[in-house]
This record gives sequence, structure tokens and C-alpha cells, in this order.
Amino acid sequence: MSENEKDKKETKQHNSGVTVDSSKKTDEYEKICYMCRRPESKAGKMVEMPGDISVCTDCMQKTFDSIQGTTGMQYADLMKLSNLNFMNFSDLHGEIPQRQKLKKKKPKEEKKVNSVFNIQKMPAPHKIKEKLDDYVVGQEHAKKVISVAVYNHYKRIAAMEEKEKQSPDVEIEKSNMLMIGPTGSGKTYLVRTLAKLLDVPLAITDATSLTEAGYIGDDIESVVSKLLAAAENDVEKAERGIIFIDEIDKIAKKKNARSRDVSGESVQQGMLKLLEGADIEVPVGANSKNAMVPLATVNTSNILFICGGAFPDLEDIIKERLNKHSTMGFSGELKDKYDKEKNLMAKVTVEDLRNFGMIPEFLGRLPIIFSLEELSKEMLIRVLKEPKNAILKQYERLLAMDEVQLVFEEEALEAIAQKALEKDTGARALRAIIEEFMLDIMYEIPKDDNIGKVTVTKAYIENTGGPLIEMRGNGQLALP
Repeated sequence: MSENEKDKKETKQHNSGVTVDSSKKTDEYEKICYMCRRPESKAGKMVEMPGDISVCTDCMQKTFDSIQGTTGMQYADLMKLSNLNFMNFSDLHGEIPQRQKLKKKKPKEEKKVNSVFNIQKMPAPHKIKEKLDDYVVGQEHAKKVISVAVYNHYKRIAAMEEKEKQSPDVEIEKSNMLMIGPTGSGKTYLVRTLAKLLDVPLAITDATSLTEAGYIGDDIESVVSKLLAAAENDVEKAERGIIFIDEIDKIAKKKNARSRDVSGESVQQGMLKLLEGADIEVPVGANSKNAMVPLATVNTSNILFICGGAFPDLEDIIKERLNKHSTMGFSGELKDKYDKEKNLMAKVTVEDLRNFGMIPEFLGRLPIIFSLEELSKEMLIRVLKEPKNAILKQYERLLAMDEVQLVFEEEALEAIAQKALEKDTGARALRAIIEEFMLDIMYEIPKDDNIGKVTVTKAYIENTGGPLIEMRGNGQLALP
């Protein structure tokens, strides 16, 4: 083996102690043209130049043509000149960051054999819901809807990959979703748990930062760029991922707006092609397109889009629609008939969302619309105790590492849930309340190795007493 081959096969030791072959690592990624920033899959075979620079044949031909047009000499004649110093590109060229490198697509034969989205391996809707039950409390209707929608979506992908088994006269459409629910009801957590269970790349983005192209803010294509980054720049993997766009109600059409609505209706119109399915050129490792960032083409036809929002004041629009009957006469209805309705969001229709400010073309690409319930006191108590990663279980585990048992009285949990209801921020309030009352306990307990058990009481939560401390010799005392 020559010295050059040995250098190429040189291995690199990482901090983890794992030995990685550098040649194999570089073979996973595509070469990118230094001039036009196109990957090898789009620009074709690259020409290697000094300084580890790759240039596509198109850019190389344009360079030769410009040299010939400027000097009137052939390139071969220029190369014969001994006193001509060419620019050293390696002085200008820096190594492309890892996050801006594109992974090569797998061969089609390997894709068929090792297809992750095989319908035989895809769990059934009831299995998906059972897994969601371990992490998400309540929201039975929402979990059932999202389980069926996800199952049908990936069944559609499997059918498209096996065209010989698909009926030619039937084409299954995408099942994009719109989740409506108050803050803290579990919209983001539900989608994050779903992506983890299915082991697919997930991108969570906020619609408030999106603006029309050409204005300050994130371009609409940045949504797909985040998914590509979550898939480690693997286009094939990203094209089967999930994109969750939160705060979708913030891009509603502005009413009585005199200035151009660059972050409202125009964003909805720009997202139409993404939701429907199209080839989108997105920057790799950046949020906006520029000359120094490579571009990748991602097809969004098989990407599942899930939109979510709190939609404030939507309840008033629903009440107005439900109260269309006259308030006088035998068939009259009271104006405050629906004021005490607990789950009014479940009665939402497409007409209500159009009155809120969502354009019909946008809603037409989100065929599955469902709502999440507002968390009640009983549900908040279950959130504290039941999920696999419940916050009480986390603190119990932390104190167990110090060989101390942590116990919450049932009345104390009710007091915590009541405080969370008063904050009106859903399950997010639980963490803040628990952190506040556990601060002194987590600070004081490690001081004394004789403490064996801590009981959080209702009096401690209501600031009228302290937690009960039980020593290892069964002696009890209360912290002031």
C-alpha cells in the first residue's frame, strides 16, 4: 500500500474511544461544487482541484469560456505560459461544516430490502395509542385520531413504494392534521412522543417567525431545512419524517390591516405547496439561502405535516354560530347557553376557522381537524403521577439516589393541581409549582445522612406548615 493510500485510510480517535475510518466517513457524504454549491447528485461528476476543492463540469466550462473570451487565447495556450500564477483556491476555501454536508442516497436495491416503512412492521393504531397512553394522560379522542392518521399515512408510503401491489385507479391522499387546544394541553408533547415511538425524524418549528420571502424573518422553506437537519442531512430519511408547526393560529389573516400582511395570509399561501407535496430547494445547515450554502432538493409529498395552535377567541366564534337562533319566542335560546360548556372546542368546524382568519385553501390541505380537552383538576393529578416520566417519579428517583424516600400526600397533590388551575397554563404550571416547593427539600436533605423519608403535606403546599422528615431511627420532625 502506498503512502497516499495509507493517509486516506488513516483513522481518527474520538473522545468516546471509538475508532472511525476517515475514508468511510467521507464516502457517506456527497461532494459539493465550490462555485455553484450544488451537490454531486444534481451537478454530476466533479473535477478535483488542489486544496480538496470540487468543481462541477458546468462551472468548469463556464470558467474556460470566460478565460477564452477575455484573453482570446485557448486554455491549453494559457497552461504553457510559465510565468502565469493561478489563484490558490485552498487559501479561500474552508472545510465545509459537518452540518452542511449531504449524505448520499442509498441504492434502490438496498432501499427495497431494508425499507423501514414496511406495512408489516408498522404498528396498528391501537398499538400506537397504547404506547401514547404510557406518556400522555387523557386526550383519548386526540390520541385515537392521531394514531389512525399516522398509520394511514405510512401505509400510503408503503403502498407507493410497492406500486405493483397498489391499485392503479386509487391514489391515497396525505392525512395532514390540525390540532386545536389550549396552552399546556399536550399538543407538542403528543407529537414529540409519537415521533420517538415511530423512530422517524421530527422537526418542531414556530409559525410566528415565518414571513413571506424577501422580508426579515425565516423563509417558509426553513421548516423543511430543520427536518433535513434532524435527519442528519439524509434527504431520503427526511422525506419520510414529521413536521410539527406550532402557533399556527399566529399566521391567521389580519383583519382591517392597511399594510401588507407578510406574516399572515401570505405565509398561508406560501405553505400550500409544502402541505400538498412539491420539490423544495432548501439550504443545508442554514435557515436562509445564500451563495455560500449548498442546496438540497426535498420532496414533501411523503412528509406528514401536523399543525397546532391555541386559537384564542375561537370559542367566541363557535358560540356566535351556535347562538344563531332567536332569543325570543317558543324556540328561543338563552345567549349564555354555551358559556359554561367545558369542551366547546370539540364543536369547531371549518367555517369557524375561516372566520378566525385561516384561508380555505390552507384548511383544505389539513383534512383532519381535532381538538384537545382543557386539563381538569383530576387530569392534572394524573399528569403528576401516571406517565412514565412523570415529574413526581423524577424527584423520587433523584432522592432515591441519596437513599431517601419521597412521598406526596394525596391532599398535597390536589393542592398542587388547584394552584396549576389558577395559573391557567395547563400542565406547564405543574413543573414550576413542584420546582418551587422542592427547592428547599433538595437543598436541605443532602446535609444529613440520617434522613430516610420525606413526606410533602398539604400544609406545606399551602404555606401553613412544612414537610414531614422521618429519620432512619423512625424519629419524625417537620421542617420549619
